[in-house]
Amino acid sequence: MSLLTERQREELGFEAAYDALQRDAALAEYAPDPQSRFSGLLEKKWLSTIRLQKKNMELESRVLQLEQELESAPSARRAAAASDWYPRAPPRHTLQGHRLPVTSVVFHPRFSIVASASEDATLKLWDWETGELERTLKGHTKPVQAIDFDASGDYLVSCASDLAIKLWHGADDWKNVRTIYGHEHSISDVRFLPDARHIISASRDRTLRVWEVESGRCVRTLVGHLDWVRGVDVTADGRLFASCSSDQTARVWDAASGETRAELRGHEHVVECVAFAPQAANEAIRTLAALPKTREEGVYVATGSRDKTIRLWNQHGQCLRTLSGHDNWVRALVFAPGGKYLVSVSDDKTMRTWDLASGRCVRTVEAHSHFATAVAWGRSHETVESKSRPVNVVATASVDLSVRVWAP
Repeated sequence: MSLLTERQREELGFEAAYDALQRDAALAEYAPDPQSRFSGLLEKKWLSTIRLQKKNMELESRVLQLEQELESAPSARRAAAASDWYPRAPPRHTLQGHRLPVTSVVFHPRFSIVASASEDATLKLWDWETGELERTLKGHTKPVQAIDFDASGDYLVSCASDLAIKLWHGADDWKNVRTIYGHEHSISDVRFLPDARHIISASRDRTLRVWEVESGRCVRTLVGHLDWVRGVDVTADGRLFASCSSDQTARVWDAASGETRAELRGHEHVVECVAFAPQAANEAIRTLAALPKTREEGVYVATGSRDKTIRLWNQHGQCLRTLSGHDNWVRALVFAPGGKYLVSVSDDKTMRTWDLASGRCVRTVEAHSHFATAVAWGRSHETVESKSRPVNVVATASVDLSVRVWAP
């Protein structure tokens, strides 16, 4: 009895092949022995081949399906350039543990750590991959206003309403290794300079101060604002500072001389935040402002204000574009490292993503249940096949006592 169905025998051409073999070999009287160990061998081999081909086709189809899913899924974008991804709901983690509003967030430059600061006078270190709290740092006696890691991630700096700037050393279990005093009023913001040997702070005493990390000595005081200095930022090369103030202006400073390079006037209320654009954003900003391409790279600045707007400026103080869309105070800004987007958070509880080339808001996310106070774009990197690649991750903080992590 044949192992093949009638259709299979036709597809194989079994009958024709058998007849041709009998004729060519002059075996007209040949009758196969059904008990022979070779009986049905051809049919068995053919059926095995068909099964393998079918299995192979199924696997190829599955591989193609998975590849298509990977190409379109957010998780696939971990290896993509930062310009190809911007924050989307839902959050990966909601980190809760602070007892009062969270004021600042920053990512560790090498490890999967995000640090948060709060009005409860503490700092917390979280693993943003798992959402677990790793450590709580205590030392300040009043609300902590801002924090920053140095470029290596060895040190964390914090500033607070207690007039203190504190340095925390990662190699020593994040112990407070230095406390710096000198400002005469609440300290609003603090940043490491690229050399990691100096920090700059902004204060309600209307000044910016540059401090030597090793000694804690103030090496420069920048005076110019007429009211509370709310925020400060530093260019990647450390040559320029930018500050913003309750006097409704922002300023660009020359780091070497301490002189004001430009005064940015145009906002109609307190300027809450300021951020330098990375060089990767220059092309998009030039497209937005219809600026000609020049050999010399420009420096661009973004500011956010209580007048509910974001403004983009050149380093000479010219406003290039005003971005409108938030329904309340704009509290924090961050540029995507790839240079394509600007992300903002506001007291309207949302996080908005702006396409820099067009000036359009391309995504609005209801980020928190109360005022959103801070935003940071991850500087973390992961190593794959001996190569380091950026991990796209964003964190936001809020008066609702939480930090939220938005990641692929």
